[in-house]
Amino acid sequence: MRYTPPQSDPLVEALEPVARGLNLSLVEITVSRHRGSAQVRVVVYKDGDIGLDDCSAFHRAALPRLELALAGQNLYVEVSSPGVDRLIRDGAEFRHYSGRLIRCFRTDTSDWFSGSLVSSDENGIVLKKDGENHSLPYRIIAKARLGDRSAFLE
Repeated sequence: MRYTPPQSDPLVEALEPVARGLNLSLVEITVSRHRGSAQVRVVVYKDGDIGLDDCSAFHRAALPRLELALAGQNLYVEVSSPGVDRLIRDGAEFRHYSGRLIRCFRTDTSDWFSGSLVSSDENGIVLKKDGENHSLPYRIIAKARLGDRSAFLE
């Protein structure tokens, strides 16, 4: 897994204040353009439970900003939560999930390791398992997923 520092993006800059105002954080924004239309997919997260009301509120608040940013295009906007088994695509994404259960496939042991996320930085993550902290550098994490408790009973 690699760590890509968050970069400046006009859509992120337009939508970040909206997310913060609703006590949400932006996890991912993807835009697909095809023949004069744009499909925008936004993944938002908050500590605790996130539901349909949160996603709908963000959609309503973000739509005018997206219409300005993508003027002249037919716009389709989809807002969702990360989901309980989201594949974490980049090391920078871990910053959203402090305290959440994380499941990582380690290349050094060729096995899954799971625990509660204590911290993350540009070098790796720290997971707590059985009362002990375990540091995992990104170079040994082949893939990682969010999980609920049932995902860790395997």
